Amino acid sequence: MVKRMTPEMKTLQEKIQYTFKNPALLHRALSHSSYVNERQDEHQSNERLEFLGDSVLGFITAEYYYTHFKAYPEGDLTKLRAATVCEKSLCVFARELKLGDYLLLGKGEICTGGRERPSILADAFEALIAAIYLDGGIQEAKRFVLRYIRKAAEAPGPFHDYKTKLQEIIQKNPEESVEYVHVGESGPDHDKSFTVEVHLNSNVIGRGTGKSKKLAEQEAAKEALMLMGIKL
Repeated sequence: MVKRMTPEMKTLQEKIQYTFKNPALLHRALSHSSYVNERQDEHQSNERLEFLGDSVLGFITAEYYYTHFKAYPEGDLTKLRAATVCEKSLCVFARELKLGDYLLLGKGEICTGGRERPSILADAFEALIAAIYLDGGIQEAKRFVLRYIRKAAEAPGPFHDYKTKLQEIIQKNPEESVEYVHVGESGPDHDKSFTVEVHLNSNVIGRGTGKSKKLAEQEAAKEALMLMGIKL
């Protein structure tokens, strides 16, 4: 049983901006099955935490998109969530933390590049979420997860890049032009909402609100497309 933090664990805590009350949870989140199998002691791998973390991540992500993308139908919300919680995205999040540097791996995994293996990094990121959830509750888990979800949400994907779709339609008529106008914002500094209008030749054709100006522009473009009768 791990009763105190190693220097590496302390450094990771500073990166994730969370201090564990139970160091054993963080140790378990970092313990790959190859490490546990080699030691053959009482330590547990991070596999069970990964299972829980997957569900915690899915819930937090679904709640965020449901709350902040009010104009999106169920299909778009599903695509957004899937793109955010897929292995590729989780691997990116883990690499931002340099999580691979802190993983406890067996000698074989270390020799074959386990610290950079996407599946191992993604699983460890989910295990870390579960460890934070068990140690500090859902609010602490949300605080950690939303650091990454918000950034992912601002990166438009092909399935919800409504600005590009609108621009392609408008460009068919060279005499027409589109402009996005920031018309307001509300809320405290740490949780602001922005409102943007999209203008076609100075006429308002759509209005949207989001947690960033980019998201608000996407919402405005989507409303414009819907008003035009464009199938999304």
